[in-house]
Amino acid sequence: MNKLTAAFEHFDAYNKKDPNIFTREGVSYPQEYFLAVKLYNWVKQLDADASEELLLASRSQHIGRWEIPRNTYPEGREAYLKWRKDLALYHTEKAAAIMESVGYSFEQIARVKQIHLKQKLKVDHDVQTMENALCLVFLQFQYEDFHPKYEADKVINILKKSLLKMDAHGHSFALALNYSEKGMYYIQEALKLMKK
Repeated sequence: MNKLTAAFEHFDAYNKKDPNIFTREGVSYPQEYFLAVKLYNWVKQLDADASEELLLASRSQHIGRWEIPRNTYPEGREAYLKWRKDLALYHTEKAAAIMESVGYSFEQIARVKQIHLKQKLKVDHDVQTMENALCLVFLQFQYEDFHPKYEADKVINILKKSLLKMDAHGHSFALALNYSEKGMYYIQEALKLMKK
């Protein structure tokens, strides 16, 4: 077994422990396992020549996410941002330990960490591909359940922020996905705001 396959097996086994269930087309999966596989698939679709470090990062981007729930932090934006930052560092530590255990070098582990933490977004190709893929996973698998729960202005603002992080390559895939009438309306409104 090569290192990449071994790392994937460890990442997947860890994410299969997620007690949160994601149901898609009548089939249930541990949520973070399902989302990690879909993130990996999107990365490969966006970049057929994706580096090994990018593939590793995609399969472990949110490893163990359920272990630090949002409700363990106070309400409010400042606490939310602290939670997100702490989570990102947690994911990098989990992924690094697994990568080290299967024989990856310090340099490769450091590179995966850069991608996980999305350093140099808009400049670093791998980081940008990861951001595109993350947004596409949300739009394809979570967005239609998400937007009915919130006011239109909040949904449009969140979409605008997500779309701004993407590049033209990512946008071309995002606009080709299937949306409900309301879902597409919000996306079009967010795109209009981006052009102002």
